[in-house]
Amino acid sequence: MKKLSKLLLALSFVLSITSSAFAVTVVSWGGAYTNSQKLGYGDPTAKKLGIPVNWVDYSGGLSEITAQKEAGAITWDIIDLYASDSITGCDEGLFVEFDFDKDFGPGSDGVKASDDFFAPMPSACAVGNILYSWTYAYNHDTIGNKKPTSIKDFFNTKKFPGKRGIYGSAMTNLEMALQAEGVNVGKGNGLVYRKLEAEGGVTRAMDKIKALCEDPDGGCVFWSGGAKPPELLVSGEVVMTTGWNGRFFNAIMDGAPLTQVWDGQGLDYQYMVVVEGGPNQADAMKVIKEMMSTDGLAGSAKHIAYAPFRKSSLAVIAKGEPWYKDGKTNMLPEMPSSKKNTKKYFLVDAQYWADNKTEVGEQWEAMKAALK
Repeated sequence: MKKLSKLLLALSFVLSITSSAFAVTVVSWGGAYTNSQKLGYGDPTAKKLGIPVNWVDYSGGLSEITAQKEAGAITWDIIDLYASDSITGCDEGLFVEFDFDKDFGPGSDGVKASDDFFAPMPSACAVGNILYSWTYAYNHDTIGNKKPTSIKDFFNTKKFPGKRGIYGSAMTNLEMALQAEGVNVGKGNGLVYRKLEAEGGVTRAMDKIKALCEDPDGGCVFWSGGAKPPELLVSGEVVMTTGWNGRFFNAIMDGAPLTQVWDGQGLDYQYMVVVEGGPNQADAMKVIKEMMSTDGLAGSAKHIAYAPFRKSSLAVIAKGEPWYKDGKTNMLPEMPSSKKNTKKYFLVDAQYWADNKTEVGEQWEAMKAALK
């Protein structure tokens, strides 16, 4: 009996090692966002399918997965990324091309996946995850009596002196800068991108950022990780900072004295892809299908104020309000797509950034390097 018990124990140990070795690795942005994914649909998916799901943080871009592929040592299975990166990566053969209505199930109301998701995918390799927003926020305990209300106020150092937190890459910074220069984006129209594409448009936007960063009454602190903007505000290192609405929301729910400004926000979608030739591609396809289901996407919204990409998920949330994990907070009004938050906004143009990221990115890095 003792020998049998030892044998069973050894077998159990071997099986646990084997199963963990074949866990599906999902790469995302860390902090409150990844936590919402893990708790909202990652853990439930692992439990339902019996496939372990591990989460790894990164700072975006395609350099790491490209390096893995070139080295013949791919360790990632699923990646959460920007639309522009899904386009570039799909074109380069980095990601699996989906047979969409076959690889993703219908909504809980029976509507096929391609009709249940809010918008067409930017590439054949992408599946929609969330709708989120690039906003800015300030610490209302330290800002003073006057409060910022517009995107122009973010650049107004005479009225609001102090450093600004700025996203480390050009995307959305240029669009916000042009608004401060007087470009009226309206309700999601493409005017800001027509201005960027016009001769001198990018230079005009970068000059606005440069002036802010070199202003003796201003200055810039560049950030990349989504957890950083609330930290910069709470510590007093900056007086305002751009950031992602869900990160600001979670910080506020945790007691941080922050206020978001929605004027001129950049509405954007976030996507997931499956890595072509990844270590667990077959299981990754099962996992992504379950995570991007109606209930999966609705589950993530219990933990962060990002709108799920499925229409049927919004219906689940509406029926279950108050939906937030505290059992008291209604989530639909807190989402970037709500009426009160979409009085003036631009839709981030994935194709513009896929086509121009390299060239504009080089100009952007040169501008940053030359800052006084």
